[in-house]
This record gives sequence, structure tokens and C-alpha cells, in this order.
Amino acid sequence: MSRATRAFKVLISHPNVPAPALELLRSRGAETIICQSVPPSRDEILQKVPGVDAIYWAHYQPLNAGILDAAGSQLRCVSTMSSGIDFVDIPEFQKRGIPLGHTPGVVKNAVADLAIGLMIAAGRHFHAGRTEIERSQWKIEQINWMMGQEIRDSVIGFFGFGGISQAIAKRLQCWDVAKIIYHTRTRKENDGDFKAEHVSFEQLLQESDFLVVAAPLTNETREKFNGKAFDLMKRSSVFVNVARGGLVNQTDLHDALTTGTISAAGLDVTTPEPLPANSPLLKVPNCVILPHMGTQTMKTTIEMSLLAANNILNAIEGKPMIRPAY
Repeated sequence: MSRATRAFKVLISHPNVPAPALELLRSRGAETIICQSVPPSRDEILQKVPGVDAIYWAHYQPLNAGILDAAGSQLRCVSTMSSGIDFVDIPEFQKRGIPLGHTPGVVKNAVADLAIGLMIAAGRHFHAGRTEIERSQWKIEQINWMMGQEIRDSVIGFFGFGGISQAIAKRLQCWDVAKIIYHTRTRKENDGDFKAEHVSFEQLLQESDFLVVAAPLTNETREKFNGKAFDLMKRSSVFVNVARGGLVNQTDLHDALTTGTISAAGLDVTTPEPLPANSPLLKVPNCVILPHMGTQTMKTTIEMSLLAANNILNAIEGKPMIRPAY
């Protein structure tokens, strides 16, 4: 890419953005204005954002008209360092014609690895087993103790079949699964590459032995997984969510786990985040909960940071962003 025609200012909303992204921006003429607060302070952002040409948004606080107004009319583009953008007021960006980028795609491999880890951890009762050790309830001589679900010969269902789900499905091709099914609004043209079958939402619930949620949070998907949905699932089914906590009614999930409506759950996302230490879900032995660690590898984080930087550089140079949000 050619160098930007003039020096330009970029607000960096978090001090821990990986150095390679900052070095790339600076090498192309950017003056980086870095916010130092952790967690990010909205007051600091509002103080430093006026007059910048671009915003590099590296956290999940609301990105809305208040930020855009504070930046000023010279603002040329914004990129988040995230795949999901449910915290962004997209209509406000569209109304103002400000290019908005994000970083989907590069997260898929790290999240897929973790999703399979959650499938196994929940399906094989890792958390419950550890709890039994801590309670001195390790039952050595009981044959049917801690019986779990295998991925082999199971029906694997996906709610959403984008990059993350497809990366999981790719990994499962050699796991001797019975079938891969998925539900999306329309069939994916490449589903044959994964031997995957498009089904209705009801079929997904009824047939899945492992049901993996990897879809965006929208008004349509919010609390899609509620008591009514869990009632349609197999009692032996394992529910895994690596998308957003808001897709699940957590009270209903708690009820489904404690009444035996479903067998187990593995969650990398919750509502709220951080999940309070006194959350009832944390006391359920058949629920494995992680603190939103899906992208937490240095390899993926650096890839995300560079994509966000290149989104900004492209927009500054008058080119389409690599991954525009709209």
C-alpha cells in the first residue's frame, strides 16, 4: 500500500494494543494518541478524541454518537479490534457515512479450538469431576460414575454457520461424528465442504447431541435459547456458547441444567461480563464457564490488531476497508 498523503492522528482506546499494530500505523504516518486507563475510561477517551482522523476501538464499551460527536467532523474512519460489534451503534455510523471496520475471520481458529475444548469439558463433566475430587467424593469403584457424552457418533448442531462454526466443523471431519447440522436464515452454499445439512431451528434443537452457538447477537437472536428451546433438546444434549451471552436466557439455562432438561453446558460468554462470583450458574456442577477467552492467544490477538490497523490505513488512503462492518 502507498503511504498516506499526510500525517494523521489515531486515537488508540486501550494501552495494551499489540506493538506490531502500533508500529504499522506509525510507519505509515500516524500519530498515535494512546489512552492509558485500564479498564478504559470514557472520560479519558472523550478528552483525547477531539480532532483525531481515526479511532482504533480496542474494547467493548458503547461506540456511539457521543464518541463520534466528541471526535469532530474531521473523523474519517473507525475500526474495532473485535469480531462482534453489538456494542456499536451501526445506524449512527451509516447516517454519518463514517467507514467502520472490525476483525472477523482471524478469530475463527482460536475460538474453534476453544469451542471443541468446551464440548469435551462439558460433555465429559470436567468441572463436576474436579468438584467431586475437592469434596472427597471420587468414587473409584462405581462403574457408572461421571458418565459423559462422546463426540464420536454424535449429531453436532450449529446455530450460525459462519467462519467460527465452519472452523469447528472442519476440525470435526476426522472425529467420526454421525452428522453435522446447522440453522441459519438461508442455506450456506459451501455447506457441502463440511458435509453439513441445513435444518430448521426446531430440528436443530431436537436432533443435536452437541449444540454450538456461534452467531451474532441481534434483536432476532437475543435470548433465542430460552426455556422453550431447552425443552425441545435431548436430555443428553450438551449446549455450548462461544458467541455472546445475550443469545441465552441464563435463568432458563440454569433451570434446564438443574432439572436435567439438558445434560451439560459449556460457556465462554455470559451476561453480564464479568459474571458475578455469586452467579447461580457458577454453582451448577454440569456447567463449565470460562471468562470470554476465545481469542486469548497472542497469535490471534496480534492478527486482530493488524487487521484493525489495516482497516484504518485503507480508509485513510481512500480505499475500501479489508473488513468493513457494513
